[in-house]
Amino acid sequence: MSRFPDYYKLLNVSQSATQDEIRTAYKKESLRTHPDRVVNASPAEKKTATERFQAVADAYYVLSDPTRRREYDTLYGTRARGERSEDPASSSNAFFSQFANMFGGGAGRASGTAAGAGASAGERPDAEGVFADVFEELLRPEVERHVPWWSWFGAVCGAGLGFIIANFPGLMLGAVAGNRLGAVRDAKGKSVAAVFSDLGGNQKAEILRALALKVLGSAF
Repeated sequence: MSRFPDYYKLLNVSQSATQDEIRTAYKKESLRTHPDRVVNASPAEKKTATERFQAVADAYYVLSDPTRRREYDTLYGTRARGERSEDPASSSNAFFSQFANMFGGGAGRASGTAAGAGASAGERPDAEGVFADVFEELLRPEVERHVPWWSWFGAVCGAGLGFIIANFPGLMLGAVAGNRLGAVRDAKGKSVAAVFSDLGGNQKAEILRALALKVLGSAF
């Protein structure tokens, strides 16, 4: 018997949930399941968390868009309770391909919502992209707390040049100027998702704990 992904159960919301409730539920579940939140996780634990994190992103991608949700609900209503599953394995590339073909590319249409990012017709959404888009407002300042490599490099180079030109005062001014230029170099053309993905495991875990404190009221 085929298993149908129950996105309402994956997000722990009712079928009558509002868009705000779905967004809030996604924030909570994505933080709980993000594979980078536990630095010392075993490969098996990491794999399980990654699958769940992707399934939660799938659920939000579908239910956050009125058209995709309406089309999903049509399918949902044709499946018996026993055929619906919150097992992450039930949500797959095959399901998304079938979903898109059945409804003329419904799963891949641009909707103007954050969940529309990172997916084209028949493709699953990029879980990290969905996460970064939804958490853009909270994630950006947390990411920017971790000064990128180019900022430090710029500060050192600027300080050296400033010291040569004007000794200690020049060193201080050069360091500040170099740091700012380095920050511009790092930020240019990079999305929050790209910057976040480039951070180390400990930095990601620290940021995720900070987001959890703001959204869940606890660091897991």
